[in-house]
This record gives sequence, C-alpha cells and structure tokens, in this order.
Amino acid sequence: MFPENYFIYIQLIIFYFITPGPPRVVIVSNTINYGLRKSVWTAFGDISANFVQASLVTFVIGSLLIDNPGVYLYLKWAGILYLLFLAYETLALKIKKADIKNKVFKSNLLMFRDGFLVAGLSPKALVFFGTIFLTFINFEKNVISQFLILISTWMILDFFSLMIYGLAARKVALWLKGNPRTLNTISACVLIIIALYVGIKT
Repeated sequence: MFPENYFIYIQLIIFYFITPGPPRVVIVSNTINYGLRKSVWTAFGDISANFVQASLVTFVIGSLLIDNPGVYLYLKWAGILYLLFLAYETLALKIKKADIKNKVFKSNLLMFRDGFLVAGLSPKALVFFGTIFLTFINFEKNVISQFLILISTWMILDFFSLMIYGLAARKVALWLKGNPRTLNTISACVLIIIALYVGIKT
C-alpha cells in the first residue's frame, strides 16, 4: 500500500531538512573538528534515532505523546543540556594544528552517540512524527508498508541533507584552517545559541 499524498510528504520533509536545527549544527561542528568521514557516523546516529521515534509514535505511544505535553518538556531540557555539553566539549578540544592529518580523535561510537542523542531528544522531531507524519498513514490499510516507505524516504533524504551540511562545513574548515581555535569557538557558540533558542521557544 503506497502512502497517500506521498509527493506532498517529500516536499514537506525537504523543507523541514533545509531548516537549520540541532542535528545540522552538530554535524557541522563534528565535521569541522573531526572530519567528514567521521561525521558520517553522526548522521547514522541521527537517522537511527528518527527511525526509533517514528516506530514508537506509529506503533506504540503516539497518542500518549500527543496527550502529554509534559513528555516533550523533559525531552526538550535533556536535549538542551546535551547541546551545552557538546559546546563545552568543543571548546575544550586541544588542537595543535588544523591540518586534516592531525584531527583530534573521537571514536565512531561517540560520533554515533552525538547524532542519536541530539536527534532522539529533539522535541521538534517528536512533534513531527507524533502529528504530521501520522497524517500520511492510512491506518485502515497496510500500515507497515506505508510506514516503511515513509520512514525510508525520511532517512535517505535526511542523511543526504546532513552530508550537504557536512560538505559545506568542510569547505569552511579548509578556509579557516590557519586558526582552529576560531573554528572551535564558532562551533561552540552556535551550539549554545541553538540551545538557548530551544529553551526560549515555547
């Protein structure tokens, strides 16, 4: 069973991905500090978290999340605290040179963790899956096939959009490679600004 209004769904999520948010900021920060290849794992973490969110909302707790806004509040502040932690971690990096060969090491698992936690604790994503995403599923027909088509489309487009942000970040890193501390400061400040924005936004 093919989802209804599928092409409208594609247009909607493309617009969603273009809008900068915490996952995009984290992929940019990780690309600048650890390189694009390592940041692929951050992207994998992001789309894995989204798959878990969409699955839970569609098959388990969709109505619970919608009826209990307090859940979003807890996730929101957990996400803010993690963004601030990432900002601190970025500022604390000790980089001897900005040469790509001398990038500071961070394991693939930790890169995956960054993407998974930032995306998984994002109220914006949960709201999307708990409201808009469900409207494209006809629950009177084959739900699983519709879900797989919708979430596969999401994950593919999300991954490519994250890589576009990563490529742009790599260009910036090469342009400013003479002053790695500036890159770290900019990355940390953007993470803090995003955390403040999420905290202030109702």
